[in-house]
Amino acid sequence: MMTLQQFRVLLAIREHGSLTQAAEALQYGVPTVTHHLRTLEAHLRVRLVDRDRRGAHLTPLGAAFAEDIAPVLVRIDRAERAVADQRDAGVVTLRIGTFSSIGSRLIPAAIAQLQQRTSVRVEVVEAEPTEVMRQLQAGEVHAGLVYDVSDELALAAPGIERTTLLSEPYRVMVAKSGPLAEAAVLDFAALAEVAWVCSRNPDEASDRVLRRVCHSLGYPVREVMRTDDLTMIHGLVAEGLGCALTTAAAVDADFDVVLRPAVQDLGERRVSFVTRRGQVPPAVRWLEEILRRLAVERAAK
Repeated sequence: MMTLQQFRVLLAIREHGSLTQAAEALQYGVPTVTHHLRTLEAHLRVRLVDRDRRGAHLTPLGAAFAEDIAPVLVRIDRAERAVADQRDAGVVTLRIGTFSSIGSRLIPAAIAQLQQRTSVRVEVVEAEPTEVMRQLQAGEVHAGLVYDVSDELALAAPGIERTTLLSEPYRVMVAKSGPLAEAAVLDFAALAEVAWVCSRNPDEASDRVLRRVCHSLGYPVREVMRTDDLTMIHGLVAEGLGCALTTAAAVDADFDVVLRPAVQDLGERRVSFVTRRGQVPPAVRWLEEILRRLAVERAAK
């Protein structure tokens, strides 16, 4: 019966040209190396290594056999590392729920750094914050990125742990060439006739802020469209067809739009890392550490 130790001994002899040096590389004793070599030769019924004053070198049959088994050991070593990574990470596949805007600017970089530490597979599920929270509570994802209004925590839920990563003030996105862009600060009291691009989900944070401000001034929100497609939102605003409530991190510089603050308090969008309370896979904590570091670096720019 052949063993991995025998294969490693043969490859070590091929690499180092000496039983003594092979033993040192494998942290074996020379008798152990000799035993594994002789056992392998007995199993194959062929001489694999010749020894002389210059050391040890593989016979033609030994060299051919070593060439065949080397890729096998590489794959086995890779599989062993993967199992060890998954064991240490506590999960085989890490599933993350996230929204697209700021999520697209944090999650890819975080995954890249996480995979420098572990070979655990990562799956990203794109969804709005309310759906991410549902998936998290249902156990469909291990963690997620969500956003909410800092003083209106509609996404608070029992059993969910939340870590704030970023907090940004809401601003009004307007067409760069439009009349509203000429004002340094916008007053919602003068925006009753303005149309707004809203989210498909009426409970989305910016929609709640927009309704609160407009209703406090005695008029309803006029909608031009409901969409969660950032490209569509930017396109509509850039063409002067409506305005949108958003933050600086969500603005696409490829569109002719600008942000303006408001006289009224629009609050802040708080981006948080969420996971279930209690014991979670170590990979979740690793990801949280990376995201917190990335968020600090982003805020410092």
